[in-house]
Amino acid sequence: HVQLVESGGGSVQAGGSLTLSCAASGNIFNTHCVAWFRQAPGKEREGVAVIYTDGVTIYYDDSVKGRFTISRDNAKNTVYLQMNSLLPEDTAMYYCAEDRFACLKGQNSRLDRNEYKVWGQGTQVTVS
Repeated sequence: HVQLVESGGGSVQAGGSLTLSCAASGNIFNTHCVAWFRQAPGKEREGVAVIYTDGVTIYYDDSVKGRFTISRDNAKNTVYLQMNSLLPEDTAMYYCAEDRFACLKGQNSRLDRNEYKVWGQGTQVTVS
């Protein structure tokens, strides 16, 4: 069973940047899509960005489009989320998740938290 470990969270001022990392315990990127989600207190977990197995097909939630960039390093089994121009409303616990099929079911599934079975423990991002 693959394990995911997030890191890179922290506290920044509005307008600042952070880069989150999601390290996988195995080489899954060629067969599993990986997504970043976030959950703010009192709110549901929402999908932020997803990268497909080809490493090229990428989708973002409208709330982060143009500010966040998802990428991966196959040699390091790591997916990144570069976050620029951070806003206070970006404050949340950020999670990465992977699944073999989530990206194959259409646009309604690729950022649906219910489609992902393996999750990391999360990393906190606070923007003030």
